[in-house]
Amino acid sequence: MRLSRALLLAAVVLTGGASATVGEASEDWTFLGQRQVSDRVDHDVIVVTGAEGKFSATQLRVLRAAVDFHRVQVHFRNGGRQEVELRHTIPAGGESRRIDLEGDDRVIKSVEFWYDARTIRGRRAVVRLFGQP
Repeated sequence: MRLSRALLLAAVVLTGGASATVGEASEDWTFLGQRQVSDRVDHDVIVVTGAEGKFSATQLRVLRAAVDFHRVQVHFRNGGRQEVELRHTIPAGGESRRIDLEGDDRVIKSVEFWYDARTIRGRRAVVRLFGQP
């Protein structure tokens, strides 16, 4: 009986870990940064410092609580910027569509976003930014 419980627990832990890894690495997405957001602030920036390189697309993923996005702007290292049409709610555990980046020099400096977070009792949502080469 103890052995079967241990095997069941091990299977659950291994399956949960594998699904998180697959979700983060699917389609060669690279993690670029994240911000914790609350319903007190309606504007934030994710500065991209750790992963440099040219990207053809980005994606936002949300954890812990839903976030209503009103406006998103991608800022590039060459001084250019791209306004992104992303005016909808991303639920906790959800993600935005693939956001194609325009132009030749697509080295991302930062992503700025305006939002309303649907947090409860001070709980913060997490907005994560990914890039695809």
